[in-house]
Amino acid sequence: MTTFVLATHNAHKVEELRRILGERLGEHELVGYDGPEPVEDGDTFEANALIKARAANLHTGLPSIADDSGIAVHALGGEPGINSARYAGTRVDADNNALLLRNLEGADDRSADFVCVAALVDGERELTVRGVWPGEVLEAPSGAHGFGYDPVFRPQGLATSSAELTPDEKNAISHRARAFGELVTELRALYG
Repeated sequence: MTTFVLATHNAHKVEELRRILGERLGEHELVGYDGPEPVEDGDTFEANALIKARAANLHTGLPSIADDSGIAVHALGGEPGINSARYAGTRVDADNNALLLRNLEGADDRSADFVCVAALVDGERELTVRGVWPGEVLEAPSGAHGFGYDPVFRPQGLATSSAELTPDEKNAISHRARAFGELVTELRALYG
């Protein structure tokens, strides 16, 4: 049995990742991270995910799993992208959503992708996998579930926002589920 550290201080992500990874990892254990937060100064989702996983691995000595995720809006040239959590400068989800909606006022193209890059660092290897969840930005928030941009994101092929999905529904199809589904395949090959 291997113990993996989830390299995040975001309680929403810890809960979501435990739901996504829990049964898929079998007997392996997932623990939270209580170490220092690294400076996420990478210029890609991959770079920032690796920064977090490296920091947790260095702090704990355990194989560390991290992710970096955000929303990339086509009409805004991929913004807010890696700056999704800090987009409005306040780290408040409602502020980020409001700024995004203001920046898209009058835009014909509202297509966007939720992007998640999952990383593993264990002292011997580093790897990343990417999950993309295509959709579009709504004109107003809708729904009470989820966090971040969920209330303003409608996944492709659905009539509701991702915040209107139950946690189990979202965790089956989201960008994070896609990235971590691939990561689990890699973890099974490496750790059994």
